[in-house]
Amino acid sequence: MVVAIVGLGILLLGCLFYYWNDIIYALPATFRCSSAGGGRRSRAPLPPGYMGFPFIGEMFNFLYYFKFLGGPDDFINAKRAKYGGTGGLYRTHLFGSPAIIVCSPAANKFVFQSEANFQLEWPAVEIVGKSSLVAVHGESHTRIRSLVVKTTNQPDALRRIAEMVQPRIVHALQTWAKKGRILGYHEAKKVTFENIGNYFVSIEPGTQLDVLDKLFAGMVKGIRSFPINLPGTAYHHAIQCRKKAVAIFQEELDKHRDGFASQKTRNDLMDGLMNLKDEEGKQLSDVEVVDNIVSLVVAGYESTSISIMWALYYLAKYPSVIRKLQEEHSSICTNGDQYVTSDDIQKLQYTTKVVEETIRLANTASIIFRKARNDVDYKGFRIPKGWTVMCWVRYHHTDPENFEDPLCFNPDRWNEPPKPGSYMVFGGGSRICAGNMLARLQVAIFIHHLVQGYEWELVNPNAGLAYLPHQKPLDGVEINIRKI
Repeated sequence: MVVAIVGLGILLLGCLFYYWNDIIYALPATFRCSSAGGGRRSRAPLPPGYMGFPFIGEMFNFLYYFKFLGGPDDFINAKRAKYGGTGGLYRTHLFGSPAIIVCSPAANKFVFQSEANFQLEWPAVEIVGKSSLVAVHGESHTRIRSLVVKTTNQPDALRRIAEMVQPRIVHALQTWAKKGRILGYHEAKKVTFENIGNYFVSIEPGTQLDVLDKLFAGMVKGIRSFPINLPGTAYHHAIQCRKKAVAIFQEELDKHRDGFASQKTRNDLMDGLMNLKDEEGKQLSDVEVVDNIVSLVVAGYESTSISIMWALYYLAKYPSVIRKLQEEHSSICTNGDQYVTSDDIQKLQYTTKVVEETIRLANTASIIFRKARNDVDYKGFRIPKGWTVMCWVRYHHTDPENFEDPLCFNPDRWNEPPKPGSYMVFGGGSRICAGNMLARLQVAIFIHHLVQGYEWELVNPNAGLAYLPHQKPLDGVEINIRKI
């Protein structure tokens, strides 16, 4: 009898442990009545799923697929196999929060276009800045976005950027060829950050830029960490790195202001943000300028360098693509060291296809986070207020239902536009990445100088892949490179 009671107790405790998050989060949300839908009381069920163990949720399962199994898409495939399509919605508990995974093009489009219901939420707003474009909402977001876009995505800005980034790209390729063998990932990060330092705040390569590089590396690691601000945690380290980076940028801002007084402008992004005025004649405050510089570096640094790294990787594997690129680029320039303009780049149709295909497969933003501001019903399921919404855009780009043979590098697939909503590398809705044209331009310029002046091959063409924090070959794309 005692043994039976003990056994029953262990069984009950095991069930409680196994279903803890479902009991704590899912049950209250399921039975909570709300006024969603214009005052009508609604009891739509939560999407199917499993929320994992107390506190850790499904993190072990997530890490199993992403780090150990090496099949991140199978994390979603397993849910589809177990629960069915369900409109692309599944409940879970990840990164310390109850969450709804959204993994169909239609569902993600619904989320991205419903900002009144789904608020953008970076996992650590304190790191990127509470006044930055990614953190503000409503009229403040509209105002700041309009100013930032003018300095990063408009034709005149792109012409200046094309002129400013090329000297370092050309110099980097020449240096790589002299070395003979390089790690593409590290070298791409280096040249990308040098260009960011130059265009954003006119900081030349040297000690100060090296310090900033290390500070931003610490900040990026803290973005996806648990927000525990205790010494020794990645989050605490990221906060300290941000404070030091902000101090450097504030000092540079003061130098820029002194330059205005002496009529010596630097024509960089900081200058642009400091001088721009909205329709009411208002300018950004110092805090807004610095916060947006920080957030743009965080958003663009890793994504641009990873895209350049993947360009090196895929072009090395597809020499036929290189030949087509060389033929196209010879029409605008016969010398790989000669500069091109952003207007030249816009004429290169095949290059545009190569850039889009590279960015699609790079999947630099696998998941985009939102927070449900209200109880919202979609396709018969409830997305509860206060839950994290994880827009799993990576799955769009690797799903055979959206792209034929999706893991194959095939620029010609862009001869036809993708299915509506299936291509979301830069997000969607009013929150689509403000620097998306800037990123595309830098990759295209790099490809121009690369294919016109150099030949290279992969040292480890069969290297395995890592998927966290970003997708990249385990060897960092080690290549042998030489000048043609």
